[in-house]
Amino acid sequence: MTGQLDGAVVKDRVDACGLDTYYEVHGAGEPLLYLHGGFNTIEMLDGILPQLAQRYRVYLPERQGQGRTPDRDGPVTFQSMAADTIAFFEAVGLAGAHLVGFSDGAMVAIHVALQRPDLVRRLVLIGQYANPDGCPPFYAELMEQFTADTFPAMFRQMYNSLSPDGPEHFPVFFNKLKPNWLSPGVPLERLRDVRSPTLVLIGDDDCVTPEHAAAMVRALPAGSQLGVVPGTSHGLPFEKPDLVDQLILDFLKDQQTEKMIRPANES
Repeated sequence: MTGQLDGAVVKDRVDACGLDTYYEVHGAGEPLLYLHGGFNTIEMLDGILPQLAQRYRVYLPERQGQGRTPDRDGPVTFQSMAADTIAFFEAVGLAGAHLVGFSDGAMVAIHVALQRPDLVRRLVLIGQYANPDGCPPFYAELMEQFTADTFPAMFRQMYNSLSPDGPEHFPVFFNKLKPNWLSPGVPLERLRDVRSPTLVLIGDDDCVTPEHAAAMVRALPAGSQLGVVPGTSHGLPFEKPDLVDQLILDFLKDQQTEKMIRPANES
């Protein structure tokens, strides 16, 4: 494994829970581990990565069956991907990091925070409900109807160009990953077991209702925050990357401006 000390980009592989995991490291500073969305790849982070890497040492593992990391026998679940992520922490020698997850990656991040709270400093969840009760009917119907053939072509094209399993494996892996999208998820009350202050960040036309996102924040630890970005959809990190970066960086600052409420009779 190659070290990362001076900001140079590292591209490497590591055995994480028996999975030949491809990852990259960008930037230098305090560690931040970013978990991509379902069928996303590192290339899709070009919009948000540069600003994050100016402040943090950003670890970017590609999960089972996605990007350059191969699939393996058996099912793939949010819990198994969380176990792989915990193993990745250990394999690269990370005792802890800020954890940022988008979409599927956010659900994986929740499971990591529940299973190994010692690994997670601050937590950022982008565009993901805790359970399907928070998913608007339109999105739920869309996810239910998707097949390997009707899933957006760009994701299949990226898979075909990068996957060590070959283009013919895409339908196999798609049918393994899809059931997770409308799985029971995590009950809101279970979020009370998360110890890390958390930023829940969604678009105003996302696959998460603002009401559900607010309920998540109420269940999460003190210091957790909610951000609803206007004019954006589930593609929030790609539609307004600069704003997403600023919101993440502000939240991760060691010292945040303390909110003050003045008495009504004070000018």
